[in-house]
Amino acid sequence: MRLILLANGLKELDISRSRCGCQITDHGLYHLSMAKCICNLSSVSIWGSTVITDKGVVKMVCARRISRATSLQHLNIGGTFITDMSLFAIADSCPYLKTIVFQGCPHITENGLVALVKICSKLESINVWGMKVPLDCFIGLLTINPALQIQPKGMLVNDQRVPMWPVF
Repeated sequence: MRLILLANGLKELDISRSRCGCQITDHGLYHLSMAKCICNLSSVSIWGSTVITDKGVVKMVCARRISRATSLQHLNIGGTFITDMSLFAIADSCPYLKTIVFQGCPHITENGLVALVKICSKLESINVWGMKVPLDCFIGLLTINPALQIQPKGMLVNDQRVPMWPVF
């Protein structure tokens, strides 16, 4: 976290578990939210940080009410145990979000996904590999945003390859 506090011009932050060999915690995300660089970050990855909860994600995107994480365009929170609470906070605080990865997030429901897609009008792509959400939800997301790319590639609903869909 000391590095983050010193890096005012930081645009991308990859603190995935596999990348740095350690896990960031909710407390670490809180410190990130207080850093000057949070306003400039366009990409954040905390993939695989299984100790991250809604508390940390909400603090990261909402703690600085004046500036918020408005520059954030790419967010990878796959492999965490967040719930819809995080999605609601992301939707309210990240208006320029273009891509988001939820791969392996078992506690996200269709309510959170629908809210995110409705509010984040610039959203282009979501990765939902391994999520336990009904197929009808993904069809509904495409109704809200027909241009939305639902990953993984080659298994898109609008590609007519529904039988291969990775959600059960």
